[in-house]
Amino acid sequence: MERLDVCICTFRRASLAATIRSVAAQDVRADVAIRVIVADNDTGPSAQGCLGEAERSGLPIRYVHAPAQNISIARNACLDAAETRWIAFIDDDEIAAPDWLRRLIAAREGHEVVFGRSHALLDRSSVPAWMRAGRFHDNSIGDRDGAFNGYTCNVLIDRDFLRANGIRFLESLGRTGGEDTVLFDDVRRAGGRARYVADAIVEEEIPPRRATLGWLARRRYRAGQIHCLLTRRNGGAPLARVPAALAKMAWCYGVAIVTLPARRRSAAALLRGTLHLGFLSSAFGARTFAEYGEAQAAAS
Repeated sequence: MERLDVCICTFRRASLAATIRSVAAQDVRADVAIRVIVADNDTGPSAQGCLGEAERSGLPIRYVHAPAQNISIARNACLDAAETRWIAFIDDDEIAAPDWLRRLIAAREGHEVVFGRSHALLDRSSVPAWMRAGRFHDNSIGDRDGAFNGYTCNVLIDRDFLRANGIRFLESLGRTGGEDTVLFDDVRRAGGRARYVADAIVEEEIPPRRATLGWLARRRYRAGQIHCLLTRRNGGAPLARVPAALAKMAWCYGVAIVTLPARRRSAAALLRGTLHLGFLSSAFGARTFAEYGEAQAAAS
């Protein structure tokens, strides 16, 4: 019997119960036993109520209080609490398809990381058609099998590989976000291999405050800042890349203006330009945007 731990980091989200139910409903092989680890990142143990939800679902659960409102602390608490070689991560506002874990497990041979796809659900009555069609809120790697610019919202990881190489989530990025991108880059540097499985799907309902171009732009800005960090960690010189980044940013913003009537294309160019802006800001020493600080304040 193979055991597999599914890790969920949470901060005051009622949707956690539905996430746990979707994990309990997984259609996996008869020789695979699932346990859930919930890492509560709130200052108080506000997610303890999930224990009852798991018991009703017949799912073994381990609750870990990992306070400090720092997502890296919660993610590392999951790594410490896990007892299985393979662990999966899913976000506390996502619902896993019944075959989610089965598809990730089937693809892991010869790899240390297997990414699935996070499919965003947007309100058709309030979100413009161009934003829905652009799939800007999705998390996917596309056809870039082997890429490491991944995420923890839908992933299967060889925990033994992380431990053997001393790889953990950086607590210094616990309020900015990007800690998962850095961790998977560390896996790559240690010789790990990654795979993307497009049909291993989780769904996430996007709340109104995130269904805006401004929210997407802030995410891309922070992603650019993390890219700058990775450049430094990998021995590169961000300042040497400033001319190229400036040119790319100017081109993208120009395309965004010219294609303004075609909203989806214009938004894509704007977001790409904002990613380069984020790189430039970090190259010149700007502080990294605190994504989780904003999100947690909104949840309070």
